[in-house]
Amino acid sequence: MLDALHGRFQIERELGHGGMATVYLAQDLQLNRRVAIKVLRPALAAAVGPDRFLREIRITARLHHPSILALLDSGIARDVPWYSMPFVEGESLRERLARTGQLPFSEVLDLGRQVAAALDYAHATGVVHRDIKPGNILLSGSQAWVTDFGIARLAMGDGDAPITSGSLVVGTPYYMSPEQARGGGTRLDGRSDVYSLGCVLYEMLAGGPPFTGPTREAILSRHALDPSPPLTTLRPAAGPATDVVLRTALAKSPADRFATAGEALAALESALAHPG
Repeated sequence: MLDALHGRFQIERELGHGGMATVYLAQDLQLNRRVAIKVLRPALAAAVGPDRFLREIRITARLHHPSILALLDSGIARDVPWYSMPFVEGESLRERLARTGQLPFSEVLDLGRQVAAALDYAHATGVVHRDIKPGNILLSGSQAWVTDFGIARLAMGDGDAPITSGSLVVGTPYYMSPEQARGGGTRLDGRSDVYSLGCVLYEMLAGGPPFTGPTREAILSRHALDPSPPLTTLRPAAGPATDVVLRTALAKSPADRFATAGEALAALESALAHPG
């Protein structure tokens, strides 16, 4: 299938892959710049069709924000859809955390502000990401981009129904809100992403996510039932006020969380400025 892209792109190497698609580094021969190309896996396209991937393209195309990785172009090659994005010379937040562990407070706030602004923008346009995690935040120096809207939902329906069936739960368990974990067609809004952002902020400060376990089911159960572990046991300098902020972001009920990602970041900034 990659042969069908020749003439437009010169494929250099694979950057990564997931259950739905593979991402390649390529030279865009028309635009004369390096790009990342996300291509639906041909076997998946043949087995279940391209609908979810095409929806990802439609959702990504409508988002224009400095901290959301933009869609540059898209097409279909031999019945397999693809789209291109800017290539980020850097690393993911997952890679940075693996390399450094806990991040300085200033870096947590700087990156957090950018992600929160991207989420607030997406939510205002009716898009709920549903898979905010360190692996979906790309970094180049101090610049952050939210990427991978592959399982995003339109919160204000425009005919884009969820492409899942039964009680299938899609997402990453370490960062999944309790209501998303319940599945079963539960209607999610931006506060689900606020919960996931809370998990990411906790990990940047603590060096690990708030809830872990031996299995996916065990982790999701902890999200649903366990109080968030106090950050101050792992990062005493953060202070008890930061614990309060994270407990609010990680509240089990959406009604008890911050209403927006920006509100959560403002509270965290205030808490870290006055940790006592």
